[in-house]
Amino acid sequence: MSALPARPGAGGRPYLLLARLLVLAAVIGGWQLGATAAGNPYFLPPAQIASGMYHRWFDGPASHLWLTADATANLLPSLGRMLSGWAIAAVAGVALGVAIGRLPLLADLAESLVHFGRAVPPPALVPVFLFVFKIGTPMEVAAIIFGVIWPVLVNSIDGARHVDGGYTETARAFRLPPAQRLTRVILPGAAPKICAGLRLSLALALVMMIISEFAGSTNGIGNEMLTAQSTFDIPLMWQVIGLLGVLGIVLNALFAVAERRVLAWQRAPRATS
Repeated sequence: MSALPARPGAGGRPYLLLARLLVLAAVIGGWQLGATAAGNPYFLPPAQIASGMYHRWFDGPASHLWLTADATANLLPSLGRMLSGWAIAAVAGVALGVAIGRLPLLADLAESLVHFGRAVPPPALVPVFLFVFKIGTPMEVAAIIFGVIWPVLVNSIDGARHVDGGYTETARAFRLPPAQRLTRVILPGAAPKICAGLRLSLALALVMMIISEFAGSTNGIGNEMLTAQSTFDIPLMWQVIGLLGVLGIVLNALFAVAERRVLAWQRAPRATS
């Protein structure tokens, strides 16, 4: 019997990467040409923005990993808050979501609370967190956690609830203990949905980081953008926007690498088939 045709894109991944780079280059080139031709001081060309980003944040000594004093004072604290809030929300969201998804009684009790919480816009609660925690890192981390936990929680509930029944019945037939059923059957079965929620929440963490630093922070990327807006520092404003875009690309790429490793067991049967 002849082998099945290769999955589209499996052998053409280098060409896909090249196509993406060409599209990105075309967009940046068009932006550069349009901004240069317009000569508008409020619409800067990407070359000027990139140069300003480099000198502001990445022109430091090698002993400091080429980070400037501005980067260590603002960029690193922002990343620390964002990743801390995202990690706490990820752990709590997965744990609660799997429990709600697998325990019908808990689902009946908590489902309305989940829908209520996810319907509340996270920026609306920033003043509440500011009142409770005052200005500082705890307030910002709390705002990030509340803003990003809902995609993780909802996807974990859905993934745990819809694990293939054949797998769970087989685990019961082999009399696996509850802990092994959780780690070997339920979590792997729910992993695709959980990873989708984690990826979405990572992007939201960047947004909530900026919003929380707008409201109550004495440093950070959001504080720099707020300062740029209040002083009409247009180059700095564009530099922060560009930095956020670069951070989004880098974080998404790193998460994609981790996701491929976590879900490698799913692709192996497809490849052999």
